[in-house]
Amino acid sequence: MTLTYPFAVLGRQVLGFLAAVGRIAIFALTGISHLFRPPFYPKEFLTALLQIGYFSLPVVGLTTLFTGGALALQIYAGGARFSAESVVPSIVAIGMARELGPVLGGLMVAARVASSIAAEIGTMKVTEQIDALTTLSTEPMKYLVAPRLLAATLAVPVLVGIGDSIGIMGGYLVGITRLDFNPATYLKNTREFLEFWDVASGLWKGAAFGFIVALCGCYFGMNSARGAQGVGRATKTAVVTASVLILAANYVLTEVFFSA
Repeated sequence: MTLTYPFAVLGRQVLGFLAAVGRIAIFALTGISHLFRPPFYPKEFLTALLQIGYFSLPVVGLTTLFTGGALALQIYAGGARFSAESVVPSIVAIGMARELGPVLGGLMVAARVASSIAAEIGTMKVTEQIDALTTLSTEPMKYLVAPRLLAATLAVPVLVGIGDSIGIMGGYLVGITRLDFNPATYLKNTREFLEFWDVASGLWKGAAFGFIVALCGCYFGMNSARGAQGVGRATKTAVVTASVLILAANYVLTEVFFSA
């Protein structure tokens, strides 16, 4: 083993990572381009919208409800050290709208939807249904990928908005039942301190996270290896990659939106 061997290994890892980033970027651009070229498949889009949006609502709602309640308890306990218990309503609202609502919503959708998409498309590849689509002159990227990208990009911001409301309601319920806040005062503080951009930035994050979830599910599903193990590996990789990219994108978007 020469002295340059560790550098060679590191170089191969870096080149492999950059190649993977390039493949995913090309895949994403190809999927986006098919959104603007006929033919269109509205039935596939509506089905994806229902699967991604409506059926993800219970898990997102429950997650944000309990998170809002726990956030209120934690902020109250921390604020009590500085006699700043009154900041609970405003911090819960801002925290849910800016960060926790979009991130938790994106992660829950990633766990549910990225795995589902990757498993579905991966199974179609293993059973040669994608090859059958090509034989029937149907472009798989247009039929399978583009509707899911569009549906997730539109559905996740709606889920985030609903999750924000439920999370703030969770904090409100804990505040008036466990922390002895006056209901009218709690709502007044929430309205006064929550600004439009706090909510809008979270919705933009939701759109980006939805695109990431659908992109990872479709990419790893389309590139699944043969056999049950290949589909399982694609499903696992899709969820892990989507989750990591959501957290990374959250930091980048937060830097862009609030760096000033």
